[in-house]
Amino acid sequence: MNKRKGFTLIELMIVVAIIGIISAIAYPSYEQYVIRSKRNEAMAALTNAVQAMERFRAANFNYDVAGDNLGSIFATTVPVDGPAASAYYTLSLEADATTYTLIATPINSMAGKDDPLSISENGSKTWGAQSCWPEGTSSC
Repeated sequence: MNKRKGFTLIELMIVVAIIGIISAIAYPSYEQYVIRSKRNEAMAALTNAVQAMERFRAANFNYDVAGDNLGSIFATTVPVDGPAASAYYTLSLEADATTYTLIATPINSMAGKDDPLSISENGSKTWGAQSCWPEGTSSC
């Protein structure tokens, strides 16, 4: 008798079902990891912008930066070295002579997936409605 080698349709369907179940579990976890890593990059960019603002104040004795001059003080997109079209956060500044607030707003691939981050001259941080930054997890 000849023994046939190969897979039956039932075996193939079981493998496809198992792959589907694993994918359904793994993809949301992967997506949250990507969001957290992009958020961490935005927090790092905000920290660098804070240092740049303090250098600006030391040189000019105030925080009041002209709007068109902002890009010469710190990078206004995250990632800082990529093209603006592939950016996932944009950095903006609200400032007067004695105070400032730096804001990272999610755009493009991050729009709707994350809340804005902000930090002020006194170190107070916000993430959406929360008065903290998510350090290491997806919550404060």
